Amino acid sequence: MKKRIELYKRNWIYIFLFIVLIELFEETTVLFHAKGLLAIIIELFFLLIKLSIIYLMLKGIGKTADELQKSKQRLNNIFDTLDVAIWSHDLKTDKLLITSGIEKLYGYSSEDFYKDFELWKKVIHPEDLPILAERAKKLQVGEPATSIYRIIRPNGEVRWIQDRGIPTLDEDGQFVDFSSVLFDITDRKESEDRYRGLVEMSPDIVAVYSNGKIEYINEGGSRLVGATNPQELIGLPLTRFISEQVLGEVKKLEPFAEDGTDEIKRFEIEVIKLDGKPIAVEVASMPILYEGRFAKQVVGRDITQRKKAEKTIQNMAFYDALTGLPNRNKFRHELDQLLSQPNNQKLAVLFLDLDRFKIINDTKGHTVGDFLLKQVANRLVLAVQKNGMVSRHGGDEFIILLKDLDKEQVSTMSKRILTEFSKPLILNNQEFYVTPSIGISLYPSDGTDEETLIKLADIAMYMAKERGKNNFQFYSSKLNGLSSRKMELENSLRKALEQNQLLLYYQPQVEIASGKTVGVEALIRWKHPEYGFITPNEFIPLAEETGLIVPLGKWILHQACEQNKAWQDEGFIKVPVAVNISVRQLQDDDFVSAVGNILKETGLDSKYLELEITESVMYNIERSTVILNELKKLGVKISIDDFGTGYSSLSYLKHLPIDKIKIDKSFVDDIINHSNQGAIVKTIIDMGHNLNYTVIAEGIETDVQVNFLKKHSCRIGQGYFYSRPLPVEEVSEFFK
Repeated sequence: MKKRIELYKRNWIYIFLFIVLIELFEETTVLFHAKGLLAIIIELFFLLIKLSIIYLMLKGIGKTADELQKSKQRLNNIFDTLDVAIWSHDLKTDKLLITSGIEKLYGYSSEDFYKDFELWKKVIHPEDLPILAERAKKLQVGEPATSIYRIIRPNGEVRWIQDRGIPTLDEDGQFVDFSSVLFDITDRKESEDRYRGLVEMSPDIVAVYSNGKIEYINEGGSRLVGATNPQELIGLPLTRFISEQVLGEVKKLEPFAEDGTDEIKRFEIEVIKLDGKPIAVEVASMPILYEGRFAKQVVGRDITQRKKAEKTIQNMAFYDALTGLPNRNKFRHELDQLLSQPNNQKLAVLFLDLDRFKIINDTKGHTVGDFLLKQVANRLVLAVQKNGMVSRHGGDEFIILLKDLDKEQVSTMSKRILTEFSKPLILNNQEFYVTPSIGISLYPSDGTDEETLIKLADIAMYMAKERGKNNFQFYSSKLNGLSSRKMELENSLRKALEQNQLLLYYQPQVEIASGKTVGVEALIRWKHPEYGFITPNEFIPLAEETGLIVPLGKWILHQACEQNKAWQDEGFIKVPVAVNISVRQLQDDDFVSAVGNILKETGLDSKYLELEITESVMYNIERSTVILNELKKLGVKISIDDFGTGYSSLSYLKHLPIDKIKIDKSFVDDIINHSNQGAIVKTIIDMGHNLNYTVIAEGIETDVQVNFLKKHSCRIGQGYFYSRPLPVEEVSEFFK
């Protein structure tokens, strides 16, 4: 009898397990549907249990107690290998049945649970206790309830439990029996939480779509397209954000889940936000199963700023930031492309350098210079139009590439460019005259590669400058010598100061009425070891172009002051030494302090130093006025050199702290060589007297000039009539 009861109990347990597990299988399948590998493992697990139970039921009737015990042990072994426990509580008899898996899940022994039926509640994490109230409501009305909560093991470890409770009600609706299946889902839960955290906290787009509609999108993705929350976007078609054309291209790139591949595809698309603004998005896409349907998951990143940065870098690499013209890299690339074509065409390279621009830039400042360069660029583009490409080579140099034009047509184009610059450039109601010197090389007659064509056009440009500027010259093989000499002189000039190749000559300045020496002008000379003496007219422009004029000017100033002090210490007459100062030097921030330091170092009294400047200081009258007044405070004298040949405004001139004006040699020559017989010289002398300036005439060579100047009360003269420029040792003899 006892054995039959035991057998009955065992069969009852197996039948009960069968019912419970069938229901659990159905619920769990729904819960874990489309969850990937985990779902498959769970389904296989339940299938295994179901088959085992069916097998036991069919075979159990004819088995002995020992066989049933072995079957039970095998089933228990299955449970022991999984983080699963089964709890069955008969509320009428208050009998509790628990599988051994409870110990593995909770960390307590089975006896602990049999002693305290409420232990399973007591170990639930305090924050999750409210879940029990909702769970109880369902169970009381006979509804199965699945709850997920945390428990705290005896060692303090926190685990996640999934609890599937199944109630049994009697005919009166009373809660008479309760069964529960418990799973440890900690690994899955933590994995899901990590994934959810990464997805929801990500600023990038994470979305799922199927059948052309959005199924899921994270918070970051919704904000990126301009939505306030993800729910606004669920169900919207992709065509709301991606054009039909782009979507078609994307579909060609995307993998399909039906193909059995999980390959990730990456591509870039344009996405239209809810406000209509486009953004560039870099997308990675892969097929997934989502809620039992084939779908695609995409991860996208807004790369709009990156694309803008790439475009900026591209522009920086190939376009000039100031003028917007192609730069030298773009020009060379374009020329190389044309030269590489099989049917080569006629090409011309025009190398332009702006005349007088450096003076304007140094006197008026880089802001004015930059504005003028923009206007120059516009005029060049206007002149060339569709016949070629205008590029900025750097500084005030431009290169133009002309296509399909013969030599005569290139000449016509060059004349058109010169005509464009016959009109002044206007800035703040002030006129600036900037003209180009143009050198031209032709393909294929002059060269067949870009390096040669640019080099030869550059050489021709220097010839255009030599021939008076504001003109154009085609390259000729005769020009090679000119270019080589210029390059060699430029390189040698950098070493001239270090190698003591530079020296000063001095030309006396004489009082015309008495013949008394009243000053000397320091004049730079360069004795080249190979070429001999190089004229200042040849190397001073090079010094201006390369910026060497600043250190060179300081050296001249120091040498002149030191030599004048030495003459005075030797007992010779004390007269001022005049030193030419370039506009570039005058605009240097530390020029005034440099002059003061040189006077202190050499011990020369400031009244014996005279600085000669040109009329180009008028281009930046405000800054020039400040600097000249600071120099006057040092006690030095100021004179305007080559007066009448540059830009002058009497309204400005009379406010400058000027002591002297020097009449240019070209006007002094007019006294004997021109029909006006010195009218300009007489006018300058009269004006100087009216403004209380001392007037100096330079370049005097004849008695006729001396008599004219004496007649019109020009006080000081300078020129070969009195003395040529002399080396230091001969000046001492002249003083004697």
